[in-house]
Amino acid sequence: LDYYNQALPLSRAVEDRGGEATTLNNIGRVYSDLGEKQTALDYYNQALPLSRAVEDRRGEARTLNNIGRVYSDLGEKQTA
Repeated sequence: LDYYNQALPLSRAVEDRGGEATTLNNIGRVYSDLGEKQTALDYYNQALPLSRAVEDRRGEARTLNNIGRVYSDLGEKQTA
């Protein structure tokens, strides 16, 4: 988590939106693994529009899958 948080402002500084989206997604995954599902969703929801903006369909799909996994973990199967 520490390294992802160091990488995030660097991606933003060089305006690498794809890299920023990937890092946000990774941070979300860590929070999800830590059981902090709402925080994970916050990061995934920041990553999603960035992936869409750079037309990274793979990144978009990965983020949508991660969002679905969190909702599933929360017992919200219909939303997942």
